[in-house]
Amino acid sequence: MCGYPCGLIIRHVRRRTPKPAAPRNAAPQTQAGRNKKVGLARALSKMGICSRSEAARIIQAGRVRLNGAVKRNPETPVNFGSDRIDVDGSAAVAANKIYLVLNKPRGTITTASDEKGRETVYDLLPPHPASPKNPLLAPGPELVLGPVSGPVKDREIPWIAPVGRLDKASEGLLLLTNDSEWAARVLAPDTHMDKIYHVQIGRIAGDELLSALRKGIASEGEWLRVKRATRLRSGEKNSWLEIVLDEGKNRHIRRMLEALGAEVLRLVRVAIGPLSLGDLPKGASRPLTPGEKTALDLALLRR
Repeated sequence: MCGYPCGLIIRHVRRRTPKPAAPRNAAPQTQAGRNKKVGLARALSKMGICSRSEAARIIQAGRVRLNGAVKRNPETPVNFGSDRIDVDGSAAVAANKIYLVLNKPRGTITTASDEKGRETVYDLLPPHPASPKNPLLAPGPELVLGPVSGPVKDREIPWIAPVGRLDKASEGLLLLTNDSEWAARVLAPDTHMDKIYHVQIGRIAGDELLSALRKGIASEGEWLRVKRATRLRSGEKNSWLEIVLDEGKNRHIRRMLEALGAEVLRLVRVAIGPLSLGDLPKGASRPLTPGEKTALDLALLRR
């Protein structure tokens, strides 16, 4: 007898070989995706280490090893379940996923650097203690969990990228993340994620203008339209409009209004899908709450 309370007699026991532990730099995987292979540059991007373009640059420079061997082809296949990636001699550790919302002020540039030295959205982000050995590989879980503001020039932050763009003269809600696949889903044309803008124009907005925005116009070989356009309020010489886009093209709203003879005085993005800018101060940023992230994910699934 086995002596256990269950009273069962175990006649045969088959020993199972323990599964090897996944390499510490492997990205989190689902059962279906453990054996999926992707290109080396995309792998680094999926791990939240750097953008695909930056990954391609460092790979071509010979700074990346795959299972101990230098690889210079950004499309070299990688198996997340077993392969080891090193950059500059250090293991490329999958970064914690970061999702930030920033209230972009007017006049800042949505880019990592500017040749004219103008302020960029990265100057507004919270400081981050990057790895002194290799800042490129900083995993980045230590974000400030609350609104922050003020410039942080010359202080290391983890790699994150804007989800879409706001031009220099535009302001308002801007998402930033190191989750490149999630960002691609938010931006994908077939998701038709609503983006809401409040726009001040230098004229009184009549019904004809609103109707023309909804019907659409031809501009520079493209057909531009808005999903909805309503008048919020009007003064003696200007009006505030609420414009909803479910697609986005370069300077979409500005091009439409300029073609219709309306000068844009201010353009503020106030919402993306279920996420609202709220009372976040200008120039401040904060992480998405779990509820906000879930709401965005659900909105993407419904598309």
